[in-house]
Amino acid sequence: MVLSKFEHVKIKGILGVIPKNCINIDDELEFYNNDLKLLERNKKILNLGTRHIVDDKTTSVDLCENAAVKLIENLNINKQEIESVIFVSVTHDYFYPASACLIHGKLGLSENCLCYDVSGLACSGYVHGLIQAHALIEAGVVKNCLLLCGDTASTFTDRRNRINNMLFGDAGTATFLEYTKEKNTSFFLNGTRGSGWDRLITPAGGKRLPIRKDIVNLEIKDKNENVWYMWNDSMKGMDIFKFTMEVGPASIKRLLEYAGKKIDDMDFFAIHQANGQIVNTVANHAGIPREKYSNETFNKYANCAAASVATVLLDKCKDKNTVFLCTFGVGLSYGSAIINLKNSKNYGLEIYKPIRENFSREKLIEYWQKFFKNEL
Repeated sequence: MVLSKFEHVKIKGILGVIPKNCINIDDELEFYNNDLKLLERNKKILNLGTRHIVDDKTTSVDLCENAAVKLIENLNINKQEIESVIFVSVTHDYFYPASACLIHGKLGLSENCLCYDVSGLACSGYVHGLIQAHALIEAGVVKNCLLLCGDTASTFTDRRNRINNMLFGDAGTATFLEYTKEKNTSFFLNGTRGSGWDRLITPAGGKRLPIRKDIVNLEIKDKNENVWYMWNDSMKGMDIFKFTMEVGPASIKRLLEYAGKKIDDMDFFAIHQANGQIVNTVANHAGIPREKYSNETFNKYANCAAASVATVLLDKCKDKNTVFLCTFGVGLSYGSAIINLKNSKNYGLEIYKPIRENFSREKLIEYWQKFFKNEL
């Protein structure tokens, strides 16, 4: 566990967007063999409810750009004075360039701006993005940072897959951090258990196993008829649960000790919304009283991957000052933080409204064909 402290960085504001399209688990009875008792049992155990999902034209870049535009407007920020952009996601538009560079161009920011992505961490990504923004600002590299964190996690799996698909929703968030002369202490804990790298993974799509015609139509069904493709999210559930139970409560205890704080000193614990059961179990093992945490965000928005813990901040922490963030994700990575939100603007979650019309898949294919032929 890597422990760190920063004293001159503040979060000026945070805002998130979710797609308009909403799926209610009660409308998916057909995926539970039309067995109402089976559906109700799953709802109760996992706290399943609703989730917002993108259409086939919308990406995490679109969501985060939208959140950024709204936040910049609400905070009355001069775009030409933004000095860094960090984009955190596992659902990028392209292998390269970095999504941060795409959004930089879309927003029309100054060339005097440091841009890069944080990728491959998923659900722990927001805390990892936060610590990098803090480090850049505290070190004097930049005076401010636009941290964008979002995922289209609903695209991880086939809808017929009842192990994973009903757990994931989509969201994009924007957080603006800046230097402050006044002391504003924050604490971080980060760690990695790389020996479990294959416990939560998308096997195909990278350079190790590119998506080619030999796997395009390869549909895999497990014994329960859940549908899988090689480019789907694959999770060894019990291994991930064990990892979460080991690092979640321990991280909470260790970071509180490092910060010289107690549970009572925290206004709220924003725990990664993996599912309702995991949130409750982590909190119970850490000894957190029920009024200081919630799994209701999962019930409303599902697991939004990299944006998950940010959705808790937006949904539950508008009136909170000292907040503890606890995350765990792909890699296997984990990260916790104690942040001070006093005097920060929390604009909550809004419905995504496209800034421009995106190309359909057919139009994209046509465009890139012309691009390769130098016809553009």
